[in-house]
Amino acid sequence: MNKKFNRFKLLLAGAVLLEILLLVLLRLFLQLSFILPLILVLVNAVMIYYVLFQYQEDTTNRAYKISDLLGTEAASAFLAGEIGILTYDADYVITWMSELFDERGINRISKKLLLWLPEVNDLFQGEREKVHVKIDDRWYEITRKDEAQILFFVDVTTSVELQRAYDNDHVVIGLIHLDNYNETTQYADEQETSQINTRIRQPIVDWCKENGILMKRLRSDRFFIVLNEDIFEKIAANRFSIVRDTRRTSADMDISITLSMAFARGTSDFNELDEMVNSLLELAQTRGGDQVVIKKKGEDVKFYGGGSEAHEKRSRVRVRIMANTLRELILKSSNVIICGHREADFDCIGSAMCMSRIVQAYNRQCCIISKTGGVEAKLSAAMKQNAEHLNERHRFVTESEALNQLRDETLVIMVDHHKPQTSNGANVLERAKKVAIFDHHRRSADLSVDPILIYIEASASSSSELVAEFVPYLSNHIEIDDVEATIMLGGMLIDTQRFTVRTGVRTFDAASMIRKWGADPILADQYLKDDYSTFEMKNTITKYCEKRDNGVIIAAVAESEATSRSIMSQAADSILKVQEVEAVFVISKTLDGAYAISSRSKGNINVQVIMERMKGGGHFTAAALQREHSSVQELKSELIRTLDDYFMEVKENESHHVG
Repeated sequence: MNKKFNRFKLLLAGAVLLEILLLVLLRLFLQLSFILPLILVLVNAVMIYYVLFQYQEDTTNRAYKISDLLGTEAASAFLAGEIGILTYDADYVITWMSELFDERGINRISKKLLLWLPEVNDLFQGEREKVHVKIDDRWYEITRKDEAQILFFVDVTTSVELQRAYDNDHVVIGLIHLDNYNETTQYADEQETSQINTRIRQPIVDWCKENGILMKRLRSDRFFIVLNEDIFEKIAANRFSIVRDTRRTSADMDISITLSMAFARGTSDFNELDEMVNSLLELAQTRGGDQVVIKKKGEDVKFYGGGSEAHEKRSRVRVRIMANTLRELILKSSNVIICGHREADFDCIGSAMCMSRIVQAYNRQCCIISKTGGVEAKLSAAMKQNAEHLNERHRFVTESEALNQLRDETLVIMVDHHKPQTSNGANVLERAKKVAIFDHHRRSADLSVDPILIYIEASASSSSELVAEFVPYLSNHIEIDDVEATIMLGGMLIDTQRFTVRTGVRTFDAASMIRKWGADPILADQYLKDDYSTFEMKNTITKYCEKRDNGVIIAAVAESEATSRSIMSQAADSILKVQEVEAVFVISKTLDGAYAISSRSKGNINVQVIMERMKGGGHFTAAALQREHSSVQELKSELIRTLDDYFMEVKENESHHVG
């Protein structure tokens, strides 16, 4: 309509000019007076333009009112129902707006619709049937009439505000746990305990009061809290500052107390919330504590924090209970199948063989899945060297052979992993009725299995350490020979980087016990030495090193140079030994055609959190991921974005603390 009107105005202007030109010609050639005709032409033009101007103004303000089209009653109904109508042309220019907009002082006629309300583009693209927009502090639901250039606006401010108020009042329940509080205060005198309570526990109480959170103490190190969504959003926006404050106060006092928090939300079923929050707190603790775990019904688990390494806190009482529970499960089972992770390493097979000897001590048939999923090259060489001896003491099988032995009463034990997607016995786990998990990696939110026993201790150096601790508490005599013990020691050496990381008192106790079983440190070291081809491959990886901010090294290996996962991790360990390097990420195509990242850290950067954000996992200081379909450059770009987000959050946490 506007284009036609503009063309008409141009034609009119041309006609007026033509009339004036004719008058000039008459004057020149016929010597006629043209004053009077000229006046008439100009008056005619002015009148026509005035009429057109008034027409355009009227069209701009409102071509028609709803009352003109549908009657006064319809117009009143539209206003009472707070319904507005808008029309637009082929260029998405607004051509008309109904009385509702006029009453509210909104006039966008002749303006571009999408510049004013870009959200409605989803309606034009067919991606959504309705959109909600906020105009001058009021909310409107917009729908589009099919095959017509009309939009309907319905004022939904009241319902939006009611929904928001309802959502904000939804109950959220939580648990707060002081990690290592009992262990720290167990041998502290009264004055030291009082100081810990004043500087660590009391600020938590004050924080709850300041934020309007109802708190009830369940025991000396645990609190039950009740809040609503509105309060939760506020403390989440501040990234749960009490966790950071507790960590820093603890560091100032030279103690290892940290804070674990769990929040369950998204349902009005209190029993469901209670079950959720207890599971979440257990998840936070098995991941090492010092973090917040949140679950909203229907959504994935979210994590905040995890900024410190897990501290050794499992007690000998807990180990004894776990050992007795394991014994009962074995005795109630017809047979046992042990599975490890793909590309099994020394710790995986070492802990599996120790578990196999435990099962055999209670006269139950046992097999270890090791012929499926791959074995790390150095371990494979060690097992071949001792094949005759090991095959006499253990049954090593494929996954298919294990499936043939799977019955309803079969106990399936997962060692050194807890995610079925990384297991060399994934099909066995899918069909198993009874599953037990023994692992030292930080627990993931999605187990994908329903275990009858789960023992995940992130503070342990290795799975070999965890399983070895059971032996003294089992009633039957468990015989571990020197070959098995040496492989277990090799696993501990790798996972602790030769006892330099993730080592506690219990680590050395377990190593001492394994040494008594006949482990040979010299032979273990010999097993772990590189051959020349491995040495060459590790050097190849180092030439791709790229230094970035915050002491991060990224080595993105060329697509043409496929690398084994074990070589990737070994190369990362080697690069980490360089001064001023805090974390290393090796990216490469693997020998089986997949793509992987192997990451290592000295402890100041949580590589587990970084890998988890990319759908991987692992330890605070050692983590990894694998993808079937990707590329080295895609993984590198995603890693850089993830690192930027991670360090931005770290920076925000520090600035919040300073403020």
